[in-house]
Amino acid sequence: MRSTIHLAPIACLLAASPLVGQASHEAHHHAMHDSSYHAMQARGKMAMGVDQYTSVHVFDALPDGGRIELQRPEADSTEIATIRAHLQDIAAKFGQGDFSIPGFVHDGEVPGTKVMAARKDRIEYQFNALPKGGEVRIRTTDPKALAAIGKFMAFQRTEHHAGGRPH
Repeated sequence: MRSTIHLAPIACLLAASPLVGQASHEAHHHAMHDSSYHAMQARGKMAMGVDQYTSVHVFDALPDGGRIELQRPEADSTEIATIRAHLQDIAAKFGQGDFSIPGFVHDGEVPGTKVMAARKDRIEYQFNALPKGGEVRIRTTDPKALAAIGKFMAFQRTEHHAGGRPH
């Protein structure tokens, strides 16, 4: 005589298990985050002209503002020139209250940018060349602008999985 195992009841029990549901949810969340991160990196490459995976971002919140640093790990004169041109453009646009590039890269409004745009006359943006790229130094004495810069930097560190100092 042959035994028959009915799999339908077992499958129903497994599907109802909180551990299976949790693992499935976590896998879905990771895949969504992973694809969102990759899409952001691709938009970043379009906006900045350099490969986001082979460039190093640092977003520092400082007592008087912040600092955005972008460098190549190896000396590559073409990519370094591209980074410097991008950061000079960022400094100029941010100074005009134009935050469309981070909005494009992150596919939406970036925290802090509304206040930074509204208080553009109270914030200074200065480009400085670094050995393998450059930085945009951001300075203000305005408390509301300073808080907004801190939010901007924190968001950037998180989104880019980047280094940097919180204020």
